[in-house]
Amino acid sequence: MKSFLLKTIANAVALAVAVWLLADITVSGDTSGERTITLVLVALIFGVVNVVVKPVAKVLSFPVLVLTLGLFALVINALMLLLTSWLADKVDVGFHVEGFGTALLGGLIVSIVSWGMEMVLPDGK
Repeated sequence: MKSFLLKTIANAVALAVAVWLLADITVSGDTSGERTITLVLVALIFGVVNVVVKPVAKVLSFPVLVLTLGLFALVINALMLLLTSWLADKVDVGFHVEGFGTALLGGLIVSIVSWGMEMVLPDGK
């Protein structure tokens, strides 16, 4: 449970950095508290997408991953971010990613920042 909470916090911080760096990734909310709650909800959605959909996408795209020496993983991360944006829109959470190029950069930022956060945060085991 502790590990799940830490991973959600790491994803929320990573998404916040992506929102801060890229103008085409937006989070709605009038106050910083509302935006924080929105980011935590989006981090939960992003976590579910990464647990359920991402492994299937990696298995199905394995030949392309091998041919591109793993660089296709950036495309998979972008698609996971776009799927998170779409799902957040469906459940009326104020998070939106505008376009594939933005999702590609956002996925790269989220991957790097969440990796760094997981290195800094305790393991929770």
